[in-house]
Amino acid sequence: MLSILSILPEVKVSTRLIRILKSLSITTVFYSVIASSTTIVDLPSWQHTVLPGSPSLRGSAVIDNSLWVSGSNKTVFVSQDGGKTWLDKSVDSPIKTGFRDIALFDKHTAIVMGVGSGEQSVLYKTIDGGDSWQLLYQNEDKDGFFDSIAFWDGDNGLLMGDPVDGFYVIKKTSDGGKTWRRIEQSNIPKFVEKEAAFAASGNTLIVGDKGKAWLTTGGFSASVYSSVDFGETWQRDRVPLYSKTQTAGGYGLALNAKQQLFVVGGDYEQRPASYPNMATFTDNQWQSVNAGQYGLRSAMSCQGNICLATGKTSSDISLNAGKTWQVLANPQGKKDDKGFYTLASDKMMFLAAGAEGKVGVYSFRQK
Repeated sequence: MLSILSILPEVKVSTRLIRILKSLSITTVFYSVIASSTTIVDLPSWQHTVLPGSPSLRGSAVIDNSLWVSGSNKTVFVSQDGGKTWLDKSVDSPIKTGFRDIALFDKHTAIVMGVGSGEQSVLYKTIDGGDSWQLLYQNEDKDGFFDSIAFWDGDNGLLMGDPVDGFYVIKKTSDGGKTWRRIEQSNIPKFVEKEAAFAASGNTLIVGDKGKAWLTTGGFSASVYSSVDFGETWQRDRVPLYSKTQTAGGYGLALNAKQQLFVVGGDYEQRPASYPNMATFTDNQWQSVNAGQYGLRSAMSCQGNICLATGKTSSDISLNAGKTWQVLANPQGKKDDKGFYTLASDKMMFLAAGAEGKVGVYSFRQK
């Protein structure tokens, strides 16, 4: 279905073409989208839920119908029915931490990452859907602070933390997180003065095909660090995002279906302002994406040619793999002003979560 749409030009199409698409059983969602090049009127709406306790949610993960979110006060909520019902699977622990990232391996197995200074930065693992949790790993450095985790598979993954001794802490596991080895400092560029990483959205660090990995930073130096050898060596590139304050820069990373890399960001203290908030790596260089929307974007995720980007103030959608964007509208064509902090997706279903326990599911799956 998406392959048919991807070859259609971004112009208004005839009534005859729409009839053809109907005859091919392409749903209303898709043929109505291409029928207008300027206005989205029949896209699905967010399915909103407010979780008990109104936690601040920063981590999200999706596999099939298994949806997970995490946040403040060791909060974890899980839905195994695509977001219809949610169960509290929070971690009972004396450690004061908040969960900012989730690595989900299957509907029962996940690792959540807690943040905080020193021993407050932790990893917990469950193998029974969150019914029980095991402390998997605890930060050993009093100056350390975890920022993000990402896995290529059930065994091999990376952990990123704030700089210690002048270099970002990048650790690698080959046994599912039981043990971690810090990457040699000589293989990582020394961080720039006032540079910072934001544990804000659960996708500060991501991995891709063939051992590729990326992490993004901010502060007064919006940058993307990249590795092509499973995290063993890294290089840094400046990226064209707003980076004129300590709270500005890169907040999240994403890959589209063609493994094209995007970075989103802005300024946490100036969330509704107008500034460069998206860039992509294409033609062997970083280029600004004129998304046409204002404000901080902290997360982005793609399924097929459809990409969503979100920040606390609002969300945006692209129907051509991130080339052009517009404000996400509800079925009446009005701006959907429900923004979020974190975003994840799988098999045409998007999961977002944010402040005060707000969760949104945005699904293109046929019911």
